[in-house]
Amino acid sequence: MFHALHDLFLPDTAATIAAGESLAARLHAGDVVALTGGLGAGKTHFTKGLVRGLGSDEEVTSPTFTLVHEYRAGRLPVFHFDFYRMGTASEVTGIGWDEYLDAGGVCVVEWADRFPALLPEGAQWWSLKEDGGGRRLRRSAG
Repeated sequence: MFHALHDLFLPDTAATIAAGESLAARLHAGDVVALTGGLGAGKTHFTKGLVRGLGSDEEVTSPTFTLVHEYRAGRLPVFHFDFYRMGTASEVTGIGWDEYLDAGGVCVVEWADRFPALLPEGAQWWSLKEDGGGRRLRRSAG
């Protein structure tokens, strides 16, 4: 699914999860996946697929209120962040952001566009937007 095409129409939740699974095969320790899109755009469903694609059957939920969830059962640990409720960059760094970046896993960040300066060069930026009856997944420059 993730060959040269960086613009996919995802007709339903299952396709969104499958897109995350497909991306997972290409991830390495230290990668950062930055997700953008409005409420209900599919960021958490995409992350469910990514975690599954890395070999974990852990239940993935939105970290909106906990700020970060850790999934360690797969090929690589996944650190799933939600910047939506973060007010300042210092709040993000205060929850151990830099340590997570160096922890040898994959950091997935929902609402990454709230603090783009905190994401390292080389982060993979993906946007999810509603599109007709489904959603559109696009790779972006960040």
